[in-house]
Amino acid sequence: MQKVVKIPVRTLAEYVYKSGSIVSGFSSTSSFTEGSRIHREVQKTYNEQDQSEVYLKAEIEYENLHFMIEGRCDGLLENNGHMTIDEIKSTSLSLDVINEESNLAHWAQAECYAYMYMQDHELDCIDIQLTYVQKSSGEIKRFRKTQTTDEINEAMRYMLSMFAPYAKLRLAHELKRNQSIKELAFPFPHYRKGQRQLAGSVYKTILEKKTIFASAPTGIGKTISTIFPAIKAIGEEHLGKIFYLTAKTTTRQTAEEAYSQLFSEGLQMKVVTITAKDKVCFTGQGICNKEHCEFADGYYDKINDAILDILQNENSINRHCIDRYAFEHKICPFEFSLDLAYSADTVICDYNYIFDPKVSLKRLFDDQKKATVLLVDEAHNLVDRGRDMYSSTLEKAPFLQLKREFKGKNENIHKISKLINDYFIKVKKQAEASKTIEFVEPLGEFNQLVSDFIELAEQELLSERSENPELLLETYFAAQNWQRISKLYDERFILYAEIQRNEVKIKQFCLDPSYLIKQAGKSFKARVFFSATLSPTGYYRDLLGGEEDDYIVRIPSPFSQEQTQVMVKPISTRFKDRENSIKPIVKTLVETIQTKPGNYLIFFPSYLYLNSVLEEWNLGNYGIPSIVQDTGMGDTEREAYLESFKPGRSDSLVGFAVLGGIFSEGVDLKGDRLNGVLIVGVGLPQIGFERDLIKRHFSSHGKNGYDYAYVYPGMNKVLQAGGRLIRSEKDTGTIILMDDRYLQSKYQFLLPDLWKSYRIT
Repeated sequence: MQKVVKIPVRTLAEYVYKSGSIVSGFSSTSSFTEGSRIHREVQKTYNEQDQSEVYLKAEIEYENLHFMIEGRCDGLLENNGHMTIDEIKSTSLSLDVINEESNLAHWAQAECYAYMYMQDHELDCIDIQLTYVQKSSGEIKRFRKTQTTDEINEAMRYMLSMFAPYAKLRLAHELKRNQSIKELAFPFPHYRKGQRQLAGSVYKTILEKKTIFASAPTGIGKTISTIFPAIKAIGEEHLGKIFYLTAKTTTRQTAEEAYSQLFSEGLQMKVVTITAKDKVCFTGQGICNKEHCEFADGYYDKINDAILDILQNENSINRHCIDRYAFEHKICPFEFSLDLAYSADTVICDYNYIFDPKVSLKRLFDDQKKATVLLVDEAHNLVDRGRDMYSSTLEKAPFLQLKREFKGKNENIHKISKLINDYFIKVKKQAEASKTIEFVEPLGEFNQLVSDFIELAEQELLSERSENPELLLETYFAAQNWQRISKLYDERFILYAEIQRNEVKIKQFCLDPSYLIKQAGKSFKARVFFSATLSPTGYYRDLLGGEEDDYIVRIPSPFSQEQTQVMVKPISTRFKDRENSIKPIVKTLVETIQTKPGNYLIFFPSYLYLNSVLEEWNLGNYGIPSIVQDTGMGDTEREAYLESFKPGRSDSLVGFAVLGGIFSEGVDLKGDRLNGVLIVGVGLPQIGFERDLIKRHFSSHGKNGYDYAYVYPGMNKVLQAGGRLIRSEKDTGTIILMDDRYLQSKYQFLLPDLWKSYRIT
């Protein structure tokens, strides 16, 4: 039976006629909701006999392939029996800069709809029309062509001729992939205790199109236990795609290693890893235009050949692989990775490519999402990451600088920057002696000024007149994000200004990201939130957008209490007592290492506290080597830090680190590489303005605001840090919890079962 290749109209048109820019007036500045509104406004002007949002499809045989092309036509207009296909596009650009050739993909979409309609109605000719709407002014500009059946048929044959090599490659790959999955066995001789239960729960969640919150202890093998059942679901055609979402480089590497293991067992899949733009940019500048970067020059002319090349030859398409092919084809490696994501069977990437409205992969259509599972690793991190993604800040300084820079060069930019700078000054005066001021309602005047700035900045950037566009571009993106978040703003947000000397910043702060996380994930077939520390489950289900009927699974630890000696040192590490706690902490650390030499990690709630204890430690001159986590450590420094923890060292080693940092999560130090973990404090975030806003918000909604803002996030850091110790059935070691609050029932309730048989020292 011949396999049907289903193609949405937009996919076909954009594959053939690639076009775009880092400043795209057609899509990047218009949200889906705003674009839909503009479409509806135009469609309201249609005549009574006209139709809007008409579903069309056509089946075409081409080179032994059976294509089904489908989509919704914006407008089907009739005038005395003559038909016009209307394709509507919203834009933030001035209509003066848009001409018939601005975007050939738009004509191609209209031609696809024309072909489908003409096939059904046997027409000799048809009009196709592009309707551009300037989103700020509502001004409309139209282009129209009359095309014959032969011309439309030729246009369609050309598009299919361009798309067919890719379609053939995908079909051949899917046959190999599915066969390899059928033959694929679990890559280890046996399941660890709890692994089979977790894998089964994930598989059931996918089949039943549900959401699951899975709490599984560190060391159980969560990564393979979530990936393997998802792969099996693809092989059985219950699923089409996997997104493995992570918060940190270390967990992305763990996912890549899991796939490498499966590749060695015969798996055939295309697995793409997306790495942050600032890490992969060949020039190191991140300026994406042909004047600054040869890899941006002609990108859309070269990308299809590069995609075919890499997909024909590679399965593990990680950063190094993408760099190699990108350099060979002279294209941007970051944009290359994004385009590859749409072709991949699995995408390993940061949370933001799904949840962040700034950078989410917007070309994932609903039918693709309905066949995709989200595997959200270390899901506890998504709470605060969600707050960051759905918050937005604008500062005074860039607008003051732009006002000065564009004086006499571009009076429009100069004037709008001055107006925004003046608004910041007004806010500063309004705040008077206070450092912060809260606003009850959105700032309508300010939002309009920001909107005006976006439009004028975009015109300037597209004109390519600017000799130094970096500041304007950076401020433009910040303003775009402000506008984007302002459209999401509701009772789950708070708006405030903060004054620091001459600087003023205004922030839309997301207090509760649950609704937006839920909205971002709801179109996908299934969602799997998993972590070693989703406790208490109700808190995480609440803040990650869960519902009462979602699945919850708690996997017991496969390890025994005998593997871990847990002790509580009941000293006060509260801020007012920290000076007095320094010597007892150092004494405990020294005595622990002298009693049982080995490799130890000691975690602190802040760098300030760490450095205070480190100073006392160095004064003691105990002859015990130590290494220290520093702020802003790069990948090389991080790897060197971890490499210091070697098994069978002739001497001991102590690593100073911070809770919630790069060494407290996703780090695997098995066996004698780590013999003990000491944790100073209960991990509470520093008391501050935003944390108190969170506390107040949840208290007003009947929750324990202090726990939501401080206790639960803090204890999560503690549990993650302690989880670095026992990574396999053979590991043993010591955990010392240094704080008297561990003896309170609230904190004891949050401890893992294996830690509750502690000894007080």
